[in-house]
Amino acid sequence: MRIAYLECFSGISGDMFLGALVDAGVPAAVLEEAVASLKVGARLEISRVMRSGISATKVDVWVDGEKDLPREEYWERQGAHSHEHSDAHAQEHHEHQREHHHRGHSHSHGGEVSRTGVSAPHKHEHAHGRGLTEIRKIISAATISGTAKKTAIAIFEALGAAEAKIHSVPIESIHFHEVGAVDAMVDIVCAAVGAEALGADQIVCSPLNVGGGMVKCAHGTFPVPAPATVELLKDAPVYSSGVQSELVTPTGAAIVKTLASRFAPFPEMKIEKSGYGAGSREFPELPNVLRLTVGEATLAGKAAEVITVLEANLDDLNPQVFGYVMDRLLEEGALDAFGMPVQMKKNRPGMVLTVLCKPEDAGKLTQLLFAETTTLGVRRRDEVRQTLARRWESVHTAWGDVRIKIGSMNGTVTNYAPEYEDCRRIAAEHRVPLKRVMGEAVEAYLRGAKGKADSSPA
Repeated sequence: MRIAYLECFSGISGDMFLGALVDAGVPAAVLEEAVASLKVGARLEISRVMRSGISATKVDVWVDGEKDLPREEYWERQGAHSHEHSDAHAQEHHEHQREHHHRGHSHSHGGEVSRTGVSAPHKHEHAHGRGLTEIRKIISAATISGTAKKTAIAIFEALGAAEAKIHSVPIESIHFHEVGAVDAMVDIVCAAVGAEALGADQIVCSPLNVGGGMVKCAHGTFPVPAPATVELLKDAPVYSSGVQSELVTPTGAAIVKTLASRFAPFPEMKIEKSGYGAGSREFPELPNVLRLTVGEATLAGKAAEVITVLEANLDDLNPQVFGYVMDRLLEEGALDAFGMPVQMKKNRPGMVLTVLCKPEDAGKLTQLLFAETTTLGVRRRDEVRQTLARRWESVHTAWGDVRIKIGSMNGTVTNYAPEYEDCRRIAAEHRVPLKRVMGEAVEAYLRGAKGKADSSPA
């Protein structure tokens, strides 16, 4: 299994992640082509910089000939003019205004001046920002893979969901002055494309140093980490080293939430390469970089995944409720859930409900079982499981794209299967047999796999 490990000892934000990807070997041209495909007038500037004696890659985004300004310089230039945005719209995402500062607001973050596309209203063609619907359309029209499109949209939706919860409004009503602008689309789309190009089966993340202190923005002074960052990092291990700066930005938190499969100490691996992504500022306390290490997991590392198994016996539960509970468990993060018919005491037929989950999710799923079923007790145990490395590829059929789940061992593909929900949706929309859609998806994958094999050097 090929692992990519993110070490967030100085936090994480969008452009730090892009810098680490490039430094770890993702071709800059891959990201530049993704930016060009958005057709939003943006380009990347990639350079080498030093941070506390460490050579790192710095990625900046230029839009219409302008580059982001440092927060301090912005406030000197803008002063009271920064209050131009209407409070009604700005309230929907003030936390992002302390993250990025392109042509209108500025924010100093985690070691970097990161970008979520903040624009002055007189310069941006969308003075009230973009909604998720428009963002999805722009990303969907880009000439990047279907998998990268889904990942980029998922990152935006994670940001939107955090904002919506904080402000108690529907997610579709959120308009991103910052997150929906050009800078953010570049950061997020490049993060999705670059992560795919990295070729890792799994991205693992360290605990995150969130920083501390307060940060000033157009709508006041707020504590670090920002409200959206706190919401996005639920269930993630975080700490503060005492650095008085915002180290984890909302965009960085959304990237981690979407891409990282788990949080853990440095995994057992045979290191192949590493890269450093630089922030814009220098800190005397620590190097302002994000480190990305890529390697092949050792056999011990592969077998060391611990999961929690929850079980409950049910003999008096309405079968309709049983189905509902299964759906709820999966929605709340269960890795799997299934039922097995059994003969219980007094010869009553019943079911054993089994739930597989991450250890950190066991508590909330146990509470769900008590709340939604008639059980009086839930058994719990931890087990070690070994899994094949898994990844997704998107293939094209006559009716649309279908994701293929691929399992591999030691770099060799051992299993592959089309995603049922994709095939089911296509079959319903186009009124074709489900088995036909699934069959064509498999054939498309095999043709692509054969083509890759034929084109590989002898």
